[in-house]
Amino acid sequence: MNTDFSNDGVLKDELEKGNHQALVYLMNTYHHSLCLYVYSLSNDYEGAQDLVQNVFISLWEKRRNIRSIKSIKSFLYKSVYNGFIDQWRKDKRMLTIERIHFEALEQIVENENEELLKKQIELVRCEVQNLPPRCKQTFLLSKQEGLTNIEIADFMKVSRRTVEVQMNKAFRILRGKLKDKIMPIMFLLIELNSSSNKIPHH
Repeated sequence: MNTDFSNDGVLKDELEKGNHQALVYLMNTYHHSLCLYVYSLSNDYEGAQDLVQNVFISLWEKRRNIRSIKSIKSFLYKSVYNGFIDQWRKDKRMLTIERIHFEALEQIVENENEELLKKQIELVRCEVQNLPPRCKQTFLLSKQEGLTNIEIADFMKVSRRTVEVQMNKAFRILRGKLKDKIMPIMFLLIELNSSSNKIPHH
């Protein structure tokens, strides 16, 4: 008789018992999507894999306390999200405005509304493509390539002030099109190309 690991209660029982097949099921179900999620935040796939792997290891080591977890799926997404935020804070790379948006984004993660999240990300990507050419190029160099304003200015042969003006223009246009409620999604788009075209499947 096959064990129905898709049932959260059964899955918790089997994990608590130390059933490795339950862990394998969990990793087969969520590993790739969690890696994609962290990669969309960090633009670092190897780092994303390490973070996700550590979350699974931690869950397995603490499996005897698994009854305290209401939803395993929610726990996994929140754990990798918190791991990413902790890493950013250690690296001291998070600006105040970004922290505010990440905190807003956490509410989306907690609500587990993945379909809404996917639709919003697609909407943002579409609107980015509709930005004026110079504005779009500046925005993509910042959010897709991860360049600083100084690096962008040097690459585009313009002043730093021009870069700042173009970035402000991009955010103003996108905010007008998308409204503030989905502006946090912008910070998921450090990698704005389709991740499925760049990230290997496992």
